[in-house]
Parts: sequence; structure tokens; C-alpha cells
Amino acid sequence: MGQSTSASGVAKTPAEIEIRVVGDDDLAAWGQALNVGFMRSMGDGWADYHRERFELGRALGAFDGERCVGTFRSFAMELTLPGGATMIADAVTNVTVSATHRRRGLLNRMMRQDLDAAVDRGEAFAILIAAEFGIYGRYGFGPASAQQGKRIDKRTAGGIRVPAASDEGTIELISMAEYRAVGPELHRRFRRTRPGAVSRDTFKWRLQTGDITQPGGGFREPLVALYRDAAGVPAGLLAYEVNDDWRNWLPDDVTLKVTDYFAVDWAAEAALWRYALEVDWVQRVEVWDLAPDSPLPLALHDQRACVDNNNSAGDFLWVRILDVARAFSARTYDTPGRVVFEVADSMGYTPGRFVLEAAEDGTGRCAPAGPDDADVDFAVDVSQLAAVYFGHRPLGPLAQAGLLEERRDGGLRRAQRVLRTDRAPWCPDVF
Repeated sequence: MGQSTSASGVAKTPAEIEIRVVGDDDLAAWGQALNVGFMRSMGDGWADYHRERFELGRALGAFDGERCVGTFRSFAMELTLPGGATMIADAVTNVTVSATHRRRGLLNRMMRQDLDAAVDRGEAFAILIAAEFGIYGRYGFGPASAQQGKRIDKRTAGGIRVPAASDEGTIELISMAEYRAVGPELHRRFRRTRPGAVSRDTFKWRLQTGDITQPGGGFREPLVALYRDAAGVPAGLLAYEVNDDWRNWLPDDVTLKVTDYFAVDWAAEAALWRYALEVDWVQRVEVWDLAPDSPLPLALHDQRACVDNNNSAGDFLWVRILDVARAFSARTYDTPGRVVFEVADSMGYTPGRFVLEAAEDGTGRCAPAGPDDADVDFAVDVSQLAAVYFGHRPLGPLAQAGLLEERRDGGLRRAQRVLRTDRAPWCPDVF
């Protein structure tokens, strides 16, 4: 396990495997390693696709001779914080290490290089979506939002029972060109309402609307329902596909699958769900990720018609806080108060004791604790701090699970009042 063999047949120690910023000439080899890492055919590496997909400079590769054996990429992404403020985060993706080169510290080196660069840029957050739960905690990442896929049996749901101001608006089906034109601004408005939501770049919208396709894949054009409010302003959209299965001239297993949805308020969301549940022939509606606090299940006449669709997880977006003082000073708070907490960070980016002062107007100020701030309310590892920050988990259950420690009587109860959020964190975007 201590050595590997390069493409030229020269044995190298792990330290001699080069970690470098990927250049244009490396794209094909990097793309081949990425394909292999995600269990796809190696192919030609899709160099042209990757060249259009991202800017060079933040993609890293581990090279054993001429062969790329590890991939890593990051890019700038806006992350919405509790209260609606946004900050640029270091979005990590395309992380692989070839099976021939595992357990040799390559991911450690690539991650350290990237996080060091993020700190140098002044970024307080790094984010990712973890393919495997057990990998990223050691780098200080932890779950900050959940995913919940749902299936609604239209035949028993009885539709949405709440009266809706959305009845004053209109719904229209739009083309892919309209989806691409209207979607970005609408999505920007939506994500300002939801902690944990992230931005979409131009490439994402082109991929979402079929203007560009991934090599080896295809594009099935969805139907897109756009809701406009009473003033005619776009306020929500729902993209979907329908599998049209019939038997003996009767709909047999017709499912409307939601591929994208977001709305700026419940009125718009309710109108879109009402539309989906009234489409002819459809027997079931499936959504791969419903906002954790969406009123939809409660708004159905029969709540039992909405069940888990076996595509749910207790975690989705993972966040690594790189600057505790900046992060906690940037969000807002519903209740004034003072919290003293201690953060352990084995990578050394932001350990220490901190004092958070939340004011009556919702603003907060967080700074390193002074010698007089000896009474610590709770202590937590940085890998669990995102759950605290975004309100993904209450402090009590985190403590009961051994993921944080109350340091003084009543500390968690007092801290919870200050740190609570009125909206659940939700990230509907894969990156």
C-alpha cells in the first residue's frame, strides 16, 4: 500500500505523486479519471465538455506519471444564510481517487490545497454534496440540510384543501427558451428566501434546459409550468416528466415526476402543486426532494397519500465553516441573547472559544472570546457546527447523540433560543 506504479513503470512513493492545478493539456486525462471514479466508461475524457463547463485554475489532479489518478474541483457559489444574506462559498465537486491509488493521502492533499486557497480568498464556507457519509467529517464538513423525496397518490390525496391567494394568479406551460430566460431571476429570488439554497450558474441553466448535454447522456425535455402572481410577475415554476403507461386503454401506472421546482412563497407553491395534482390521467406525483418544511403534505385532504418514495436521506448539503466569527456575524437572529461556545478544529482553520451577541434588531456579532468569557454554553467539533448554524438539528438531540457537549447548566436551552431558525435549510440543487 506504500507504493504505486506509474504509467511509465517507475515506482513512486505517495509523496512523489504530483498534485497540480489542471491545465488545458490535462483535461482529457483528468476527465478520464473522473469517469472512472464515478464508475463510468473511461472514454476520451470529454475535454471539450469540461473546457466549457468550468474555468481552469481551481481544478486539481493527482498525477502518477502521465496518468491522472485523482480529481478535485471547486468553484464559487452563493450560499444563502439564515435570515437571507448570502456569502460566496467554496463549492467542492468532482472528487475522486482511482481505486488503484486509494489510502495514500491524495484526497487529504487535494482538500488541504483547496481549503487553504479558500481561506486565502477570504471565504467563510466550503460546501459539497457527499456521495458517502463517512468521508468528509474528518475535513470539518457536516450535514446542514436534509433531502426528502415524496410520492403522492393522486387518487386518494383529494387535492389541496387550503384556500389559496394563488387562485388570483395564472399558470402557463413554457418552452425551454423561456425556461432558460425566466428561470435564473426567479431562482435568485427564491433562494434568498431559503437558508442552505445555492446559486445556479449559466452552464447549469444550459444543461437544465437542453442547450448543452453531457457526453454519453441524453436530454428529455420536461414540461415546465410557470406560475405568475396577480400582478403577472413570475413567482414559481415546476418542471416535470410523465411516464405514459397504459393497459387495455386505461392509465395503468402514470406518474408525474417533478424534476425541478421552486417558488418565492406558499401561494405560488400551492398553485403549482394544485396544478400537478389535477393533470389528467396521472395517478401519482413524485418529487425527488420536497422542502422539509413544505406545507404540502399537511395541505392534502388525505395526508396519508403523501409518503416517502425511498429517495430520502437525513443529509444532503454538507458545509464546512472556515471562519466562525465571520459566519456567525453574517446571519441574523430572531431572539436577542448571548452565547459562548467552543469549536474544535483538527485542521486548524478556526478553533477556539467564541462569543455571539445577538441584538434586538436581529443582527449578530461574533468574536473570539476574551479571558472573562469562561462560562462556555456548549462545545462542538467544527464538523457538527453547520447543523447548529443552519438550524438543521436542534442542540438537544445533537448533545444526546454525543455530537456536542453542554458545558454549563441551561446552556443549550439558552443557546437554542438565539440560534433557532424559522425556515428549515433546504438545497434543491445538485452540484
